[in-house]
Amino acid sequence: MPKLRHVLRLVVVTLCLVAHQAWAEELRGQVVGITDGDTITLRVPSHPEIKVRLAEIDAPEKGQAFGTQSRKILSSLVFGRAVLVDVSSQDRYGRSIGRVYVESPAVDVSAAMVEAGAAWVFDRYAKDPTLYELQQDARQNSRGLWSLPPSDQTPPWEWRRASRH
Repeated sequence: MPKLRHVLRLVVVTLCLVAHQAWAEELRGQVVGITDGDTITLRVPSHPEIKVRLAEIDAPEKGQAFGTQSRKILSSLVFGRAVLVDVSSQDRYGRSIGRVYVESPAVDVSAAMVEAGAAWVFDRYAKDPTLYELQQDARQNSRGLWSLPPSDQTPPWEWRRASRH
């Protein structure tokens, strides 16, 4: 029986690795739309337009304090530019989730958004510890949303939860 459990564990681990590799994908294209501070539309030669959610960050929502400014900051970084997206998964809305990099000059867009104070590190999904350092620096220097009164510095995931009730 222990040998069977071991084999089953190996099968499950193998399936998980295969599923992860199936999602591991790179996209190259031009940014043709900005939905909000963490979602872009990408034109890729081999696909119709693709919605991409920036990984590891969460930007203020449209109706939330600093939402419009966050969208404008993202637009200034990527709109009309060639980008590389390192896709890690897909969300429940069908958007690809990935780290987005402007190709020239090279910019890690998630890091740039956090550094500008235009987005929070999304604790639930964050893997890159340098994002927390950038967020702390933005907070200490009152950049972007960190210049707002503390009552308006509500993380988007909390704001969404409160909006549903």
